[in-house]
Amino acid sequence: MENEQHIYPIGRFLAPEHVTPQMRLEFIARLESFPDRLRKVMAALSPEQLHLSYRKNGWVAQQIIHHLADSHMNAYIRFKLAFTEDTPVIKPYEENAWSELKEVFETPVEVSISLLESLHIRWVNLLRSVPDNFFERAYYHPQYQRNTTMNSALALYAWHADHHLGQIEYILNNNKG
Repeated sequence: MENEQHIYPIGRFLAPEHVTPQMRLEFIARLESFPDRLRKVMAALSPEQLHLSYRKNGWVAQQIIHHLADSHMNAYIRFKLAFTEDTPVIKPYEENAWSELKEVFETPVEVSISLLESLHIRWVNLLRSVPDNFFERAYYHPQYQRNTTMNSALALYAWHADHHLGQIEYILNNNKG
């Protein structure tokens, strides 16, 4: 059986029952610092480590980086929809299928890192520009058949960034040539 820490190096996501304004600021700060933290870890990876996984049958570092760009672009759009519409229905996507597309293996990771740097500037500016009550707004996720508040989504994506960064750090620290 696989070690849970290989899959969830920072632990599984636990949605907070209540998000305070201070917690929200901390989540936003984690999203703001994420591209820099990712770039630092990526600078330490060898080209060979980009093709290694954090666990058996798991994504390789290159797939994780491109997944982060895909996921966070979708998240940014979901936040904008929820901030401007009344409980919009979001479009789920098949992240595993996306991670297997040929372009994921042909596109340099620098492209997604640069995209994340720009995207997170926009995302953080958006998050800081709306009134606190906007975080009580929600979108409807048809795959899970439930509403997700922006407070919950913010907590999830702050975790998501750290979760995948932890997987890449695991590759870095456990696959030294």
